[in-house]
Amino acid sequence: MAVRKQTAPTKAPSRTAPRRSVKAPPAPPGGRLIDRDESWLQFNSRVLEEADDASNPLLERVKFLAITASNLDEFVEIRVAGVLQRLEEGLNLPHHVDAGGLTQNERMQRVRDRLHQFNNDQASCWNDRLVPELKRAGISVLAWKQLRKPDREFVIKFFQEQVDPLLTPVTLDPSHPFPRVLNKALCLAVLLRHKRKLKSGTSPKILGVITIPRSLPSLIALPEHKGQRNFLLLEELIEAHIDTMFRGYSILNRTAFRVTRNSNLYMQEEEARSLLETVAEELHNRRKGDAVRMEIDAFASEEIAERLRINFELEPWQVFRTSAPINLSRLMSLYSAAKLPALKFTEFHGRRLHLDQSTKPPTNIFAALRNEDILLHHPFDSYSTVEDFIASAAADDNVISIKQTLYRTSADSTIFSALKAAAETKDVTVVVELMARFDEASNIRWARELEDAGVQVFHGIFGFKTHCKLALIVRRDSDGIVRSYAHLGTGNYNPVTSRFYTDISLLTARPELTDAVLRVFRYLTADWEAGPNAYRPLLVAPVTLHSDLLALIAREAEHALTGKPARIIAKMNGLLDVPTIDALYSASQAGVEIDLIVRGMCALRPGIPGLSDHIRVRSIIGRFLEHSRIFFFANGGPDDGGQSEMFCGSADWMTRNLYERCEVVFPMVDPALKRRLREEILDCYLRDNLKARLMTPDGSYERAPKSVPALSAQQYLMELSRSPEKRLTRDKTAVVESTPAEEAESVLSKEQSGL
Repeated sequence: MAVRKQTAPTKAPSRTAPRRSVKAPPAPPGGRLIDRDESWLQFNSRVLEEADDASNPLLERVKFLAITASNLDEFVEIRVAGVLQRLEEGLNLPHHVDAGGLTQNERMQRVRDRLHQFNNDQASCWNDRLVPELKRAGISVLAWKQLRKPDREFVIKFFQEQVDPLLTPVTLDPSHPFPRVLNKALCLAVLLRHKRKLKSGTSPKILGVITIPRSLPSLIALPEHKGQRNFLLLEELIEAHIDTMFRGYSILNRTAFRVTRNSNLYMQEEEARSLLETVAEELHNRRKGDAVRMEIDAFASEEIAERLRINFELEPWQVFRTSAPINLSRLMSLYSAAKLPALKFTEFHGRRLHLDQSTKPPTNIFAALRNEDILLHHPFDSYSTVEDFIASAAADDNVISIKQTLYRTSADSTIFSALKAAAETKDVTVVVELMARFDEASNIRWARELEDAGVQVFHGIFGFKTHCKLALIVRRDSDGIVRSYAHLGTGNYNPVTSRFYTDISLLTARPELTDAVLRVFRYLTADWEAGPNAYRPLLVAPVTLHSDLLALIAREAEHALTGKPARIIAKMNGLLDVPTIDALYSASQAGVEIDLIVRGMCALRPGIPGLSDHIRVRSIIGRFLEHSRIFFFANGGPDDGGQSEMFCGSADWMTRNLYERCEVVFPMVDPALKRRLREEILDCYLRDNLKARLMTPDGSYERAPKSVPALSAQQYLMELSRSPEKRLTRDKTAVVESTPAEEAESVLSKEQSGL
């Protein structure tokens, strides 16, 4: 993939480079960086901790376990597959040392050991903790032999009517080769011997395979009995009828198994007929990529496991035996099917933006934006405001054009429908990212559907994912003036995920921002070479974002060296970019106080004497997925002073975001909105002592020390959205509850219990 060179940032007094350098200390034991894959595995372990956390509602714990399995699937089919492929093709020599100080072979050894341990930890969480607690709550996943007679009659009828017609049992012999097992498809393998004797006296053992239909529910809900909600795994039902599918054979052994394949997409620009056609073709190939992992029942015979392993050309370590149900991500359906709200988080709806309906005519969103910017913190502020912004534009006769980026959305989205409707009377341009991982197929459908509706659809710049979140509305207002209105965000235009992802939205009519957004769209649709300053005041990747970021960090270091206040607070999903980490190390050595709120991977080591003593890293895993990116720079003034700079955007501090994607980071200009981001949001996350984990210098994480009052940032922000008067107040450097501690703890306790 081509990487476009970043240009130097604009020379401006507010972003000067440091005049003095700080001598780098010797590298700490274990290297200056945490290995990327090790850091990701630490992250998934933190998610698993939520499944083990008894303070979470029981079905939410099941959901967290399912999320760890889904996360692990992606890690195996992308990251592990990538390392194995590089080793096989010799693209990275086994003795080559990466940024984390490991050779490829050493990395693979570490990863495989951790994967097996994590596989065991997942099974233990399910079998030893969740299953007994679910049973006490009246929920059980039963084995076939545990079914009551009425339940058996119910599922036998279900099998005959809905399951059996979909099954295609296959026996493997010279005329029936091994079927092409699709990526992550659950299957049953059966070791068979034909009952007909050959001249030699016995017939050879052969394998039979049945693919479990994906179109059927993986968990079959049994009729409720005495308040008990019981379920049967689909493979248990099929296995109970397996004799009927291999008549003439003796069943020697049977097991469920699942194969995960390499799911990386590979495309060559010069070979691509069109990006849409190429992605569609690669999606077909993905389903048949090389096997990377096989999950199999812990009690399967060694013979059947070995036959499968050899067929899929796997090393012994790539076989993962488990005593839990294979593919724990299926437990998400248990969360949905068990309709017990007392075992889930209480339903939450963010506060809606209410425009003034008393005026004549009522104030619309465009009139409101002409007076002030609007900042939304989702899901605590309802995403409906963003939907209304696009829907209002689509229905407004005064709107001339709509431009929009789409990375991930949903087919029933109000925004999606509004864009199609608007194309009948307006110029509508949409940049659809076809390479949004695992959403490629749905994005292809959306792109074609939008084109059929008359929308101009583009796919950004080849080689660079369009990851920025932008919408631009051009409207002729009642005074006859043509104005532009923009939405800039940190999250996708997806009303489903907006309910459980935390994100920032800025709605604005500021010409300096809307004009810059227009220029970004020209960059996306025409690869517009306008020079590095064209997109100011936006920070745009792959043009200037990285160099701007380094300059902002260096400026804080210079302030510290000259005795001025210096502070950085950065909230993001991941921190892996080595030059950025080195800049943070240098800033720490200069005396800059740095707080990093990093949900996922973080390669930086905090708290190393002489290297990162002034850096603290925390991760928050909770009810909502922390997805917002917020960046604060004190800029030589008081921590909450007016000269501080605040940015939000779509980009994490990772090489792929800074160089391989089209990203936009935007400044927060309005002082009141800056203050809200700093005091209501960032301070709250820095005070979290219930869900926060603090990173240690060796890359592991510890729970934040408990203190009074107990505070979960997400729970507090939920309460704040209901009762705005209950907000955190700042006392210089401390953050305290303005309500009595007893009341605050009561609120948090109720939220934790899910009542």
